[in-house]
Amino acid sequence: MLAIIGGTGLYQLDKLEVVNTHQVSTPFGEPSDAIIEGQLAGVSILFLARHGSAHQLLPHEVNYRANIWALKSLGATRVIGVSAVGSLQAEIAPGDLALPDQYFDFVKNPREKTFFGKGVAAHVSTALPTCNALANAIEQAGKSVDIAVHRNKTYACVDGPRLGTKAESEFLRGPANCDLVGMTNVPEVFLAKEAQLSYCTIAIATDYDCWQDDPSLHVSVEQVISRYQGSLEKAKTLLLAFVESKIEPEPSASRNALASALLTPLDKVSAEQRVWLDVLLK
Repeated sequence: MLAIIGGTGLYQLDKLEVVNTHQVSTPFGEPSDAIIEGQLAGVSILFLARHGSAHQLLPHEVNYRANIWALKSLGATRVIGVSAVGSLQAEIAPGDLALPDQYFDFVKNPREKTFFGKGVAAHVSTALPTCNALANAIEQAGKSVDIAVHRNKTYACVDGPRLGTKAESEFLRGPANCDLVGMTNVPEVFLAKEAQLSYCTIAIATDYDCWQDDPSLHVSVEQVISRYQGSLEKAKTLLLAFVESKIEPEPSASRNALASALLTPLDKVSAEQRVWLDVLLK
C-alpha cells in the first residue's frame, strides 16, 4: 500500500475518497495526526500530515518513529513524502521539484533517529537511503503531465525551526556538497529504511536559502508562503499522475533492509519488543 506524508501546506489529499480514519497508538507514542485511509483513482492510499492537520508541530517536535511505525502497521509498503526545501544550487530554481536520493544529516538536536536499542541491536545500511525504482516511477509519471524533476540531488537536514545562517548555507552547498536544505527528512528517511519501506521525497524548492550575496533573495517565511501555493499544486499534480499511472516500481532492496542488519536473535527479544519489531519485519 502507498502512504503519503504531507509536509507544509499539504494537510489533506484532494480527491481522496475517505474509507477510514485511524487513530493509531504506537509503542513510540502518538503520530502527528490521525491517518486517513482512502481511495484515489482506484488506488488504496494512507495519508498523514507530518506537522499535524493544523501545522502545530515544529520539525523537532514531530514523532517520526510513531509516524513511520503507524503507517507500516496499517500496511504501507511504499512512502512518498512531500517537503518544502531551500535550494542550494542556482540550477534548482524556486518552484522546481526534486527527488533527492542522498541525505546529509546536519541535525544536532536529540531527535529519536532509530527504532533500535535497549536490547535490540541492528545496523541498517543507508548508503542508498531512498528507493530508486520509486523515484523512477514518479519521474516517469511527471513526464506524462509535463512536470520535470531534478534527480541525483543531496538533501541536507538541519534542526530548525530557525532559518539558517549564510555561513551554514555556504558550508552545506560547498564542503558538504548538498543541493537542498530542509528540516524534516531526517530521521524520516532512515526510519523508513529500518521499517523496510520504499521511500522517496518530492522536494519543493521554495527559495534559495541564504547563500546568495543579495539579501533580498534570502529566505523568509513571507517569501516561502507567497511562492509556495503554485509549487504545491505542481507537486499535487505529480502525485496524482503517479497514482493514476498505476506504475508498479520494481521490488526495492529496502523491503529486505533488516535481512542482514538485525543482530539480536529473535528468541532473545522480549514479548514487548516483539510487538513493534514484528511490524518492522513484515
